[in-house]
Amino acid sequence: MPRTRWGILGTGYIAGLLAEGLTALEDAELVAVGSRSQASADAFAATWGAKHSHGSYEALVADPDVDVIYVATPHPFHYENTLLCLNAGKHVLVEKSFAMNARQAGEMIALARQKGLFMMEAMWTRFQPAMIQVRKWIADGEIGDVQLVRANLSFDTDFNPESRLFKPELGGGAMLDVGIYPISFAYMVLGSPKAIHSTATLGPTGTDDRSAYMFGYEGGRTALLSSAVRLNVPVEADIIGTGGMIKVHQSWINPRTISLSKLAPEGVVNRLIVEGRLYDTQTLHIPTEGNGYNYEAAEVGRCIHAGKLESDIMPLDETLDIMRTMDTIRSQWGLTYPNE
Repeated sequence: MPRTRWGILGTGYIAGLLAEGLTALEDAELVAVGSRSQASADAFAATWGAKHSHGSYEALVADPDVDVIYVATPHPFHYENTLLCLNAGKHVLVEKSFAMNARQAGEMIALARQKGLFMMEAMWTRFQPAMIQVRKWIADGEIGDVQLVRANLSFDTDFNPESRLFKPELGGGAMLDVGIYPISFAYMVLGSPKAIHSTATLGPTGTDDRSAYMFGYEGGRTALLSSAVRLNVPVEADIIGTGGMIKVHQSWINPRTISLSKLAPEGVVNRLIVEGRLYDTQTLHIPTEGNGYNYEAAEVGRCIHAGKLESDIMPLDETLDIMRTMDTIRSQWGLTYPNE
């Protein structure tokens, strides 16, 4: 496969993770980085071996050696940064959450399709080898018909009104930062919900310190999801069906260990009691290459060189529907961001 020539827009923590991921790919190369300051771009380029460092985003998107740009800026800037890339004729990988709201996401997607350019939300978890195995188990009917999805992503940090996590103008709070993970996980397994119920605990700056979401689907299927930035909860996920269950062990967003538990016949020694029923369980430890961000980058490269404009694993219509769902959830709390 031809080499995919990458540019990274932004030089923060998440930009470094993607840059590290690219080093694990033989058919990808970090060519350029763009920052609002030349000093920051130079330092990032020196750390990760980028040939070109640009002191503005405009200079980055004009770089003729770049095929695709990873937008690694904070949530509120994804919209304008992505439009800048697309209008310059660059393919784009957009860090999650994809945008601040569905209106922005819809405009981004419409422009990519108008320009005939590839674009994808950077939901790196979906591309991990362990998560690919999870989808295979479900598709093969190993747990029967899926009835319940449970997932949480939470961490506990001290309140700091100067932190982006607590600034409404930066899309602070749990949902856009970490709630996107369990929401996207439920979409991966069950698709778009028919009913959405949610609750949130809003902090001093008006952002959600913790929030929970219950999605309802046809046939009584349900997703129970939660996220927090001021509460520690085990970072695990479960998919429960009529014939068994799948557990994605901590930390499920970068999974290495998964378990398949199937209803066991009487007399089987290796059994677990789960919700009062007996299961046979097999646990797989699936190694990964690189830091895990390489898998989403590899998907981008495969799609671009195959002439595809979006990924079948993280399609744009699903990204847009997820943004609509998050808009609905925030409307239930009365939470809007100042720059919407």
